[in-house]
Amino acid sequence: MPLHLRPLTGRDEIDLFNRLPYVLNREIATDLDAGRRRLGWLWVALDSGRVVARAGFWAPPGDAVPMFLDVFDVAPGHLDAGVRLLTEALATVPRPEEYTRFVPAGWRDDPHVRREVENLIAALERTGAKLFVERLRLQWQAGTPLPPRSGRLTFRPVADPEELVALMTDVMDGTLDAHGRADLTRMSAAQAARRQYDEELSRYTSPREWWRIGCLPDGRPAGFVVPAHNGYNPIIAYIGVVPSHRGHGYIDEILAEGTGVLAAEGVPRIRAATDVGNVPMARAFARAGYEVVERQLDMVWSGQGVC
Repeated sequence: MPLHLRPLTGRDEIDLFNRLPYVLNREIATDLDAGRRRLGWLWVALDSGRVVARAGFWAPPGDAVPMFLDVFDVAPGHLDAGVRLLTEALATVPRPEEYTRFVPAGWRDDPHVRREVENLIAALERTGAKLFVERLRLQWQAGTPLPPRSGRLTFRPVADPEELVALMTDVMDGTLDAHGRADLTRMSAAQAARRQYDEELSRYTSPREWWRIGCLPDGRPAGFVVPAHNGYNPIIAYIGVVPSHRGHGYIDEILAEGTGVLAAEGVPRIRAATDVGNVPMARAFARAGYEVVERQLDMVWSGQGVC
């Protein structure tokens, strides 16, 4: 029987889609309900009725075009089927900017896991994608001591979106974030900040009163933090120190404030992420009691803007 490639035809096929294991399986049904996924964005490759590969796309609620390919799994021995499925899906579904994959924190240390991840990377590369950045996914658990405050900064809510966008523009100078650096190759810092605000921060439905600016005794902003809820978890969505005040340890004060804002809400955990290459930020999270719980691999297709 030939390989059959198709999207799901109804919600009764969610269990079929989830026959290949992955950490996001538990979110597929609720994502459909929330408008973050569509049946036409969930594809399977069937060999004699058995799922041997699958692909799933994600978008912010209600968007007509997916932002990420975030599910791609292939059964052992069926790499070619995975490539065929992904090629067919990408020719039908509007191609997203990125593929993103969550992997164990020590994925390179386990030969089985490493082989599985490298096979997926190889399959993506056959469709024209390339590895863009590896990120640390971090978690602060309720009950962890809150980071200490030195009192060198005072904090106030963000006055309005334009104030935050202006500070986001400032912190683009010298950024160690791979996505930010890529943005600066094709647009101005102001355009990059506005894009991130419009496409990410403005969409959070959690209270904007959580957003904080850390100020020096003379009132000048030293940096900011955006605690939020992304629909899945409480998160540190964005944090930065303005270039003229870097190197003084203010990041610890600012991260402590953002963590404290969310902890005061009684949340069970706080999630965050930073690039492996952003060593100063990774160290700040570690000092604040955040632990690396997994890693994230982001791949992009040749010709996409982020490349």
